[in-house]
Order: sequence, then C-alpha cells, then structure tokens
Amino acid sequence: MRIRGLLFDKDGTLLDYHASWMPLNRAVALFAADGDEAVALRLLVSGGLDPATGRIRANTPLAAGTPTEIGEAFARALGGPVRGDLGAEVDRLFQEGAGFATLVPEAKVALAKFRGRVTHMGVATSDSMAGLKASLGPHDLIPHFDFLAAFDSGHGLKPGPGMALAFCKAFGLAPAEIAVIGDNLHDIDMGRSAGAGLTIGVLTGTSTAADLAGHADRIYPGIAEMAADQELMGWLG
Repeated sequence: MRIRGLLFDKDGTLLDYHASWMPLNRAVALFAADGDEAVALRLLVSGGLDPATGRIRANTPLAAGTPTEIGEAFARALGGPVRGDLGAEVDRLFQEGAGFATLVPEAKVALAKFRGRVTHMGVATSDSMAGLKASLGPHDLIPHFDFLAAFDSGHGLKPGPGMALAFCKAFGLAPAEIAVIGDNLHDIDMGRSAGAGLTIGVLTGTSTAADLAGHADRIYPGIAEMAADQELMGWLG
C-alpha cells in the first residue's frame, strides 16, 4: 500500500471537538431559543447532546452536520416559525466563536511528520470555508495543507464522495492513493464511497471505538498516535 495524500476532517480530528464546540453549541442553541435556557437545552438534545454525560453523540447534527443542517434540526425541534435564516446565523456564531478552537494534542508535530512523507494533505469539513479559516487560521495550521474543502465549496456534502474525489482530482491522485481521517462515520463513509485506499478513525471527537469499529480500517486515540505508528508511516510516500 502506498498512500500519497492525506485528507483530514477538521472538528474532532484536528480540533478537540468538545473543548472547541460545546461553548458554541450552547451559544447557537440560546440564540435559536431567544435566550430561554430550557428551550435551548431541548434544542441541544434534539441536535445530539446526551444530557447524562454532557457530550455530543456521534453521527448527530451537532457532531457531523453543516451549519445549515444544525439550523434545520433546531427549527424542527422548535416546531414553529424561525426568524431569519437560522443556518446562516449558526454559521455566523460559529465563526465569531472560533477563539474556542482547541487543537488536539501534538497536532502540529503530527502534521509536520505527515507532511514529510506524503505529497499532498487536505482538509474536508462540514463547516463553512469561512469557519474553517477562522478556526484553523489562528493556530497557523492552514499552511500544512494544499487543499481545503467545506460544505459550501461546491463538492457536495459528507458522506458523499465529492470532497475526497475533488482532492484526488486536484493533484492527480488515484482514490486508492489517499487516506481519509475523521472522527465520525460521515468521514469514514466519505472515504469508502470515494474508494479511498485507507480510512482512519480517531477518538478526539464524538465517536467511540465501538462506533467506528467495523467501518474504519484503523482507529487511533488521535493523530499523534497515528503518526507514531511506524507500520502506517511506512505506507506513506
């Protein structure tokens, strides 16, 4: 197996999901609920919050959805007219709260190791492009990547293959020459549907190992552990 390109999800993969997103999830729910704490909690639960643990369940709108999909989930839970374009407001609030973005452990070290082995690296996110740049830019992560794709980039949405195939097309890579790395089944299924040579799950997001077992080819606690796997690193290049 020779892997020449790595395509990473953003939230839960490069960024610690719960440290980065829980404050923003609460903010958008309060906005949609007009400041009513009880209604906001109901919206968060409808979007994927497990009230018993305070964590977001895997493969739910808050875990893997676009701002539009999160807005739609909240609107359904409200069951009535929603002022304005709630999806656009969700995106705006996410961008304004990008200061909460927290890198996963040793993210820059791991990315530098990967960059030394493969010809191309990219990011494929369900966030908007503005949100991607707002959350990764301050950490100086964007220079590690030569391909960026978001839900509004015109390549379609996860779990469809569009972002992964666009990554391949941009650099003349065969799908079998790329690995897709993510924390949710949306990411793994995107890789599978594109024909990626390898799909890798990480546990720095909303999924457990049990959620990803039987779907991802390999599962790691995070990208730092992925970079420490000498067998895997031997496949890169």
